[in-house]
Amino acid sequence: QVQLVESGGGLVQAGGSLMLSCTGSGRTFSSYAMAWFRQAPGKEREFVAAITWRGDRESYADSVKGRFTISRDNAKNTLYLQMNSLKVEDTAVYYCAGDLVAGVWPPRRLDYWGQGTQVTVSS
Repeated sequence: QVQLVESGGGLVQAGGSLMLSCTGSGRTFSSYAMAWFRQAPGKEREFVAAITWRGDRESYADSVKGRFTISRDNAKNTLYLQMNSLKVEDTAVYYCAGDLVAGVWPPRRLDYWGQGTQVTVSS
């Protein structure tokens, strides 16, 4: 059974930083592309960033490009999202997601999701 567990959310002032983590279990973590999404109150879930299974290629939403960095440590089965220069509009529940299909890019089917971690940015 595949499980993804996010952590690291919290309350931060605008301009501050947070690092989110997502630890995976139940399959070979290093074989699958991973991604971060977020959902703000009253809005649709939106893509934030994705990374290949090897960690050698990344993709970002325009809204976070230059401020957020996605990375992974396959030895620790962990995905990260370093968030800098946070804005009030970054407030959302952040989810990590894993591709169903191994070894492909971009991700084809993000079938596995964590429970989410709340990030709140105050002005």
